[in-house]
Amino acid sequence: MFVTLTDLFCGAGGSTCGALMVPGVRVVMAANHSRHAINTHQHNHPTTDHDCADISQVVPTRYPRTDILWGSPECTHHTRASGRKRGHGEFTGGLLATDGTDEVAIRSRATMHDIARFAEHHRYRAIIVENVPDARWWGPEEAPGFAFDNWVRSVALWGPYEYRIIYLDSAHAQAAGPGSRSRRPRMYVVFWRKGERAPDFDKWLRPHGLCPRHGRVRLVQQFKRTKVCSPERPWGVYGIKTGQYTYRCPDRLCRDQDIEPRVRGAAEAIDFTLPARTLAERSRPLAANTMRKIEAGWHQYRRAHGTGSVIEPYMVELHGGGSSHRIGTQPMSTLTAGGLNHGVVYADRPLIHDLLPYYGNSRTQPVTVPMPTLTTRDRHGLIGYAAALEECRYRMIIPREAARAMEFPDTFEFIGDREQTIEMIGNAVTTNAARDLVGMVVEALTGEDVALPAPGGDQQAQTGQVAA
Repeated sequence: MFVTLTDLFCGAGGSTCGALMVPGVRVVMAANHSRHAINTHQHNHPTTDHDCADISQVVPTRYPRTDILWGSPECTHHTRASGRKRGHGEFTGGLLATDGTDEVAIRSRATMHDIARFAEHHRYRAIIVENVPDARWWGPEEAPGFAFDNWVRSVALWGPYEYRIIYLDSAHAQAAGPGSRSRRPRMYVVFWRKGERAPDFDKWLRPHGLCPRHGRVRLVQQFKRTKVCSPERPWGVYGIKTGQYTYRCPDRLCRDQDIEPRVRGAAEAIDFTLPARTLAERSRPLAANTMRKIEAGWHQYRRAHGTGSVIEPYMVELHGGGSSHRIGTQPMSTLTAGGLNHGVVYADRPLIHDLLPYYGNSRTQPVTVPMPTLTTRDRHGLIGYAAALEECRYRMIIPREAARAMEFPDTFEFIGDREQTIEMIGNAVTTNAARDLVGMVVEALTGEDVALPAPGGDQQAQTGQVAA
């Protein structure tokens, strides 16, 4: 039995790659406004029909009806990641206002309405919408979230649909295979028709962790009580210290103890065999802020060894995000459309490295932590540490390493120049998150359980395929 899927705002194809990992799924249609993104998608998925168009101007009848709609409306002007205050001029001066209202931002946020337009005509059996968590507060400043609530209801009416809002970091999307090697906190809204089988969220959204009392367990998401979220009104990103939710053991005896989910490290995405000059070999010194971060990582993680020092792999978030130093066995911090924001440090021997950011308000993190969000600007650096700081090797992270952290296969080819490639990677959906969410929905639609890999199964992690 085949399940068909339309991928709106498909980008280069991370969501399509993930969907095709689920047995029986066919991606029939993919659409995006970017020519180099569509060229890339078509090159890697030649059996899918493609349309390069402004989706807001597309009549839904132009595309075929499918079982599932995956939609990734623009997120740039919903997020606060850039440090700018979100504007909501569409609720004051209107789209064509002359009072400084950002028309581009308004049009960007309005792409959410295209999901409702297509749902009205096609009445998909299920819909998955991906965006940043901050999209939850879409609305006027005096009523944050008002526009989002109305948008959800407008989509739900056309099924009519039941729905659930999910907050998931791609590093923790590991039900049907390994999680991503980069952090990517996202909000997903999953719609399914009323009266039909609901997706098994409990089966698909619980990462593995190690409980001191019960050993390896599948963790339970637990939201904190803050001004912006609560267990009754969930919202936010993962983080024991600064986030809005954590994970705990499912046993009530352990409910007050936060447990870190098992994750894959950024070091797995870095090619440490690529050439890089030492700091002493550089003809021009690095920027003072960059050197400050390099030195901070050196003093934080180096360990005396004989006459010199060895350093455990670690990373730094380049653009902020509230994270501190992370060990190299943790995922990279989030990659975004703003650029590559990580640096890596390594000694002469493999897997002794350090990622540092190119933004002034970020800290060094171990390479085993997921990269911070990758952006479309190339700001990731690779640094090598040896017996002394001057012997460390440094280079920028290359786009292929960023793509690997987003779980694109090494065989995936990007069509475009370096800047366009970085933009496509930063805008992409991590393939593993799409794999798990589409697998969860397909299981509900077909009524056939999708077997998950055994805990710790190496074969499943290597193939990246959902067990049939």
